[in-house]
Amino acid sequence: MIRLQNVRKTFRSARVLDGISLEVGLGERIALIGSNGAGKTTLIRCLLGEYVHDGEVSVDGVNPRRERATVLANVGFVPQLPPPLKMPVGQLIDFAAGLCGTAPARIDDIARRLGLEIDAIRSRQFVRLSGGMKQKLLIAIALGRDARLLIMDEPAANLDPEARKIFFDLLAERVQNATMLISSHRLDEVSALVNRVIEMDTGRIVLDDQVADMGALHSRLDCRIVLKQPDPAIAKALQGWKFAFDAEDTAWTGEIAGADRLRFLGVVSRYTGLVTKLDMTERPH
Repeated sequence: MIRLQNVRKTFRSARVLDGISLEVGLGERIALIGSNGAGKTTLIRCLLGEYVHDGEVSVDGVNPRRERATVLANVGFVPQLPPPLKMPVGQLIDFAAGLCGTAPARIDDIARRLGLEIDAIRSRQFVRLSGGMKQKLLIAIALGRDARLLIMDEPAANLDPEARKIFFDLLAERVQNATMLISSHRLDEVSALVNRVIEMDTGRIVLDDQVADMGALHSRLDCRIVLKQPDPAIAKALQGWKFAFDAEDTAWTGEIAGADRLRFLGVVSRYTGLVTKLDMTERPH
């Protein structure tokens, strides 16, 4: 569904994507994690055809830069920052529905499930909505179409707890018919939904972990985490997992159960700025 080959992107003198190669199969549900500045949003923008870049990108066999309309026709996208649209909400829904050939009522229904009183704001400009309202409407537009690929950049930001739960329930309803790429700072939120975790740091993929098969859930994994420097916060977290510290290598080692893999990665992802290397090796049965 997605293929990237040696993708590089530079803004002025800063290399934001540094030789990314990645393949995502039909039906995979990926959590894209990493600290601010890791390159997640830039990667997503390249997939949507927004940036000129080095290397090759294809979505369902199509180059999104050269044939952007074709690619976007099959993508449901939620941006990290809502666009400053002055279009009234009702007009925006009609416009979005017309582009993808869906019924506006379908978008309305999803917005209502998320707790958005759509009839009360239909004449209001999108730009004048609250952050939470904008996010709910953008999610409703993305999920209100039969998109084969859902790309979501921090989609749960600005959602209240109830709407957050409903949003992930809505995504769960699509697991059989959509490939998903979800950028998130909170792996714990998406752990029950995804079957693959990709971590980025300084424009590179530093971890690509698949957890789709049941065998992996019953395995044991030997883990080693190398840090840039000792840190009391991550030390406290890893001690809770009964990891041991090697001061000479500034590294923590221990073991986790396969079933705890995503939960563990969620803990470590809070400290990506400190981690220089993370190895997870499954023990032979």
